[in-house]
Amino acid sequence: MGDIHVRHEGGDRFTIMVRGHELLVDQPVTDGGEDTAPTPTELFVASLAGCVGFYAGRFLRRHQLPERGLAVDCRWGFAEGRPSRVGRIDVRVHLPEGFPEGKRRALQAVVEHCTVHNSLRDAPEVEISLEATERVG
Repeated sequence: MGDIHVRHEGGDRFTIMVRGHELLVDQPVTDGGEDTAPTPTELFVASLAGCVGFYAGRFLRRHQLPERGLAVDCRWGFAEGRPSRVGRIDVRVHLPEGFPEGKRRALQAVVEHCTVHNSLRDAPEVEISLEATERVG
């Protein structure tokens, strides 16, 4: 299993540490934060868009196709009612110029099976526990 550590920085801001990389999350000012970083939900959706892009890029390289112009746009929204959750995500892969029509179906199959998308389709088991902080000294 991979390890991720999240540290509270004050207010609604947190630092997320992943393999030596640091990401920040916050909330918009309208929701009580300082808007210094994306929200955790935005990072969740962004991880899907990034994963789709990664799989598309690998497909292009594997088939020796040009990558210039490859881009992914994503629109998303919250679901109505409770519990609070993302209700819809629309991902658009912008194909490089000259992408062969005959490869479209294969690329579609590849990007639809990126790891994040697979994890949404077949949701992981999630366990959340509460632990007391140990005092030092």
